[in-house]
Amino acid sequence: MLRLGVNIDHVATIRNARGTPWPDPLRAAQLAEQAGADGITAHLREDRRHITDADIDRLMQGLKLPLNLEMAATAEMQQIALRHRPHAVCLVPEKREERTTEGGLDVAGNEAFFRDFIAPLREAGCRVSLFIGHEQTQIEAAARIGAAVVELHTGAYCDLDTEGRLPERDAELAALRRAAAQAQLLGLEVHAGHGLTFDTVGPIAAIPEFRELNIGHFLIAESVFMGLGAAITEMRRCMDAVRP
Repeated sequence: MLRLGVNIDHVATIRNARGTPWPDPLRAAQLAEQAGADGITAHLREDRRHITDADIDRLMQGLKLPLNLEMAATAEMQQIALRHRPHAVCLVPEKREERTTEGGLDVAGNEAFFRDFIAPLREAGCRVSLFIGHEQTQIEAAARIGAAVVELHTGAYCDLDTEGRLPERDAELAALRRAAAQAQLLGLEVHAGHGLTFDTVGPIAAIPEFRELNIGHFLIAESVFMGLGAAITEMRRCMDAVRP
């Protein structure tokens, strides 16, 4: 089965814009569960621009679904993850000036650092995922250091689709297919995410090696018009249409 992880970061973005308790990320996570989500993703950024430490506390206490804690590979975030011990930890590159996560981790260029960083997380029982591009060297490095999962960055594919650059989009999709197959052969579980919409999710969901898609901003945006539950149900339908 292809799982759907729902990222609730931007529920917190809306809340923080007014400094009120609403909308509540935990309530969004509970609605996502009712609508058929298989997991919840929350990115605790260094600058706390959306999800906060208190949100993580409440999600750990109030969720029935597995929590995937996205975070940068810093000592502060490692200690937070070790304190909470979420089901999964997804390491992502992070810059203060970026609007959203740009590109993937350079695992190949920093193998010793990432091997040492993930070791205590693995010992604590967290499934460690690395958010990377589709380069062969990055996938091989992720396998060597003992990661359980790689999540392939689909942002470039989605951007090319939006811009109508179809030959380049198709080449990017082919590269993702090759990367997913390679990662599975190396014993990694393969996830994907970033920028996926109703229109772009089908070809990604059809790649048989993918076990989970993590989708957030588009679902929160669509929920303004159709409600969060309906948006998640429609995304689930789009995924199941190609992966029954």
